[in-house]
Amino acid sequence: MGFQAACCFVLLLCTGGSLSKPTLRKERVVHPDPQLSDQLHEDNQSFQYDHEAFLGKEEAKTFDQLTPEESKEKLGKIVDRIDDNKDGYVTTEELKNWIKRVQKRYIFENVAKVWRDYDVNKDNKISWEEYKQATYGYYLENPEEFQDATDQHSFKKMLPRDERRFKTADLDGDSTATREEFTAFLHPEEFEHMKDIVILETLEDIDKNEDGFVDQDEYIADMFAHEEGGPEPDWVITEREQFSDFRDINKDGKMDKEEIRHWILPQDYDHAQAEARHLVYESDVDKDQKLTKEEILENWNMFVGSQATNYGEDLTKNHDEL
Repeated sequence: MGFQAACCFVLLLCTGGSLSKPTLRKERVVHPDPQLSDQLHEDNQSFQYDHEAFLGKEEAKTFDQLTPEESKEKLGKIVDRIDDNKDGYVTTEELKNWIKRVQKRYIFENVAKVWRDYDVNKDNKISWEEYKQATYGYYLENPEEFQDATDQHSFKKMLPRDERRFKTADLDGDSTATREEFTAFLHPEEFEHMKDIVILETLEDIDKNEDGFVDQDEYIADMFAHEEGGPEPDWVITEREQFSDFRDINKDGKMDKEEIRHWILPQDYDHAQAEARHLVYESDVDKDQKLTKEEILENWNMFVGSQATNYGEDLTKNHDEL
């Protein structure tokens, strides 16, 4: 939330472009644990839901390239990675964490793609200075090219905002970001310690009168550019009702930070937790609430089926990002 839009914004300014107000509905709500699969969860019919949850949707599509024996061999290697504390057991918590990482692989792949652009000195860390120079260097060195008041205001706003977010992601406070810290910087909505920044940036984006709250008109203006004298679509009228009935919890006519938190970071049903419990329940032969590698391999068809996976290539990579 925010970073990609900011980068697009900077690119437009640097290339002389202009930003127009969106007229379509804008989605600010973050769902940290989306549905794991579009398949129905019907184990008596198919294990496809479990396959997509355990391996990811894209990986699950390639399963039919391997024999059952090859598939079980790959699964055994995956189990070794899931067992974080290397005690020989896979707990519900470890399985849940694995499912969450698999489902969010696209985030780590995104960070991997841009990493080399920012890690200028190739020390496998990204300093604030490296990021600032790569993102804002042209503006800082050529301020005369940005005479437009709106452009100047936007750059002056985005630079300290990025620095504040970088410092929040930089947990050890050394002004450099590890891969994990940089991932938190680029995707703050995915990290618990970054949630307050997500809320604050949302408030700053929408709170045009800068009173520290979001009133109903500001809430609607963020979603819909109202043409002078034109009618509001039905969905806008519905959103006004949503604001009054559900967003404004204390009924004071505006949203504070806590109400914004309830809006954009809802406490969704934890699909990964439910799937982890399901896989443990179905595979736990001795009913000790945890799985051995043998128990998982015995029930391999539920985890990966007689289909192939592209983990052969994946296992040769550095897995710090997973």
